[in-house]
Amino acid sequence: MTLPQQAVLTVSQVAVHLRELLESNPYLSDLWIVGEVSNLRASSSGHSYFTLKDSAASLNCVLFRGQGGAGILDNGKSVRAHGRMSFYEPRGSTDFMVDRVLPEGEGELAQELERLKARLAQEGLFEESRKRPLPQFPEVIGVVTSPTGAAWQDIQNVVRRRYPLARLLLSPTQVQGLDAAPMIATALDRLDTDGGPDVIIVARGGGSLEDLWPFNEEIVARAVFRSRIPVVSGVGHETDFTITDYVADRRAPTPSAAAELVVPDGDVLRQTLLAWTEQAQRSVLRAVEGSRAEVATLSRRLDAGLPDLGNLRRQVDDLADVMNNSLAGRMRMARLEVDGLESRLRTLDPAATLRRGFAMVQLGESGGVVSSISQISGGESLTIRVADGSFSASAGSDRTLDSEAENSQAENNQAERYQPENDGPDNDPPVDQQPGDQQIEPPTMEEPAKQDPPEPAPLPPAPPANRRQRRQPPEPPGMARLL
Repeated sequence: MTLPQQAVLTVSQVAVHLRELLESNPYLSDLWIVGEVSNLRASSSGHSYFTLKDSAASLNCVLFRGQGGAGILDNGKSVRAHGRMSFYEPRGSTDFMVDRVLPEGEGELAQELERLKARLAQEGLFEESRKRPLPQFPEVIGVVTSPTGAAWQDIQNVVRRRYPLARLLLSPTQVQGLDAAPMIATALDRLDTDGGPDVIIVARGGGSLEDLWPFNEEIVARAVFRSRIPVVSGVGHETDFTITDYVADRRAPTPSAAAELVVPDGDVLRQTLLAWTEQAQRSVLRAVEGSRAEVATLSRRLDAGLPDLGNLRRQVDDLADVMNNSLAGRMRMARLEVDGLESRLRTLDPAATLRRGFAMVQLGESGGVVSSISQISGGESLTIRVADGSFSASAGSDRTLDSEAENSQAENNQAERYQPENDGPDNDPPVDQQPGDQQIEPPTMEEPAKQDPPEPAPLPPAPPANRRQRRQPPEPPGMARLL
């Protein structure tokens, strides 16, 4: 037997060729298949393996972790699965790679929706107590919708018409199809950041239950629930309800209604502001009129109670003039007195005395000021201080006591000689007597005092030669006139 002349392939080559044929066929790369679930098995990695069958055939299926609809799978349940055909070389099997599972029929979808609603409600996602109020005057509004859909256009029109101060921030996403649910969740997370919008609108136009199904997915519901920014749901029409509506902070029947719910009406704001302004003006006018009436009443009462108020005012003015004049006179006298004291201080200034030709004599060793010749010994070193400096000198042996000083000393001696004896019980010396002085006792009647008669007091010194010399103030101690 002769074999045909053709290439011989390995098993691996055939398997790869089969996989490439299946995956390159556009018809087999985008399939919806209806069947009954059987042999369902979930692996530890989170993937689901099952079989779709009908009365005549069966097909191996794989649903990887993270794809939509894993919770719908159940043995014996009819589902609609979307995916692509592929060939798994190690096992040599043709598999249907599922990326989306939906219940078969409207009835099945509705039942699945109710089951998911019940589970999420039990977890607290629908609690009214957790829902937040919307900002009254939002500055930035985030929008999660398709950039090419009518919902985005409707939202822009409403915001521009009602509140053009707000800025719109679009987070684009698909709103229908197999990949819509995870994309919607990602778009929500993209806006939920620090410094993001003040409020978020999730919007889509109307459609069938299958068209709106991405907004019933658990992944979208949990994204709305964890958002830190208030979320408004505007999905479908008035009669359409999705799980997103229940989780959101506020629900609007349409995208346009959601925009109206988020922003205030500019016309209403202007009317309200005008009404507040008019009310404030009326309040101010009423207050002014009331104050005027009160002032008029008080003025009339004042005029009636004080008819001679004018006379009293004139008396007050006269007293004020007298007080001002008296104060002015006292100020002038005080100024003159201060000037006189200042003149006397200048006269008594030692520096001024030195400038008039006097000198201050100081002991050379101790630096003490010399006020009497009794302080100076012959040959003692002296310092003579004048107005512009000082010089050294030596004291001579001759000393002369001034006549005025001699008279003063004689008067003091005479006064000491005639001091009366202290008759006190303690026999203390007189107040003017210093310790060590000899006490002179006055004569008694029995025995005359044996003492020399007192010398006559010297005559007082002659008056100064002229009045100018007499008016000069006494020189400070230690000052000597330089002739």
